[in-house]
Amino acid sequence: MGKAKHCGDCQTLEQIPNIGPAAAEDLRLLGIAKPQDLQDRDPLEMYQQLCMLTDTRHDPCVLDTFMAAVDFMAGAPATPWWHYTAERKVQFGQISA
Repeated sequence: MGKAKHCGDCQTLEQIPNIGPAAAEDLRLLGIAKPQDLQDRDPLEMYQQLCMLTDTRHDPCVLDTFMAAVDFMAGAPATPWWHYTAERKVQFGQISA
């Protein structure tokens, strides 16, 4: 099972580009069981909820990964998570959990 090229090809969380086993477990902790559950989700809210649930301030690259996954499931092309770093900094500024 490889990475999906299009959102409609995703059957498991791990098929979403940028989502490996650890990120998939984080998504499941947030109640996201299947790729389609990411549609219309707010990546910042997901990040903040993950930090709260785990009582840990996660690296902001986790937010970048969530942004990439949500965008991909909304129909955007697969993009490496680090391409979202600049957008995150502009959109959200300093991240606090």
